Amino acid sequence: MKHLCVFCGSSKGKDPVYVNRASELAETIVREDLTMVYGGGSIGIMGILADKILSLNGRVIGVIPRFLYDLEVGHDHVTELIIVDSMHERKQKMAEISDGFLALPGGYGTLEEMAEIMTWIQLKLIRKPIGLLNINGFYDPFLSMLDTMVAEGFLKQNNRNILLSSNDPEEMIAMIKSAPVFEDTKWIEKT
Repeated sequence: MKHLCVFCGSSKGKDPVYVNRASELAETIVREDLTMVYGGGSIGIMGILADKILSLNGRVIGVIPRFLYDLEVGHDHVTELIIVDSMHERKQKMAEISDGFLALPGGYGTLEEMAEIMTWIQLKLIRKPIGLLNINGFYDPFLSMLDTMVAEGFLKQNNRNILLSSNDPEEMIAMIKSAPVFEDTKWIEKT
């Protein structure tokens, strides 16, 4: 694994624990010699992660749609900034260049990005691990909802197992790096 895509909020959240854990994650990413791929923003948890990684001489690739860049939220000081035409192109580009995915607390955008990647994995379109950093129990209700989907017959257990989870940045990166490929899955390789 060389490129880790991180989905996270354009806000910092109310509790300082979110910023503190994002900083710990940045240190882990640099220590593990990973390049972070993210949404290219300079604000919120996104900006904090990028700035911290860059301050530690790490590598950051941002992918941002032109309209967001023009709203002055683009991060001009990352290692590489890729400006695309749409949100759809942004997600596709991030998925193409990343070897794995990690979601931190965020809003609709973070949830949507994470759900799309889980769906792509479930549909066997990609073979890349995804996890979530469950800071301060932020994703406990979401994880419970996934378990309810399984219990009610709307989600198979093997597809529930696609999403890894930990509240510890170091443990989460280790889990993503060592994630197994599910045995019953025949992956469709990109050409």
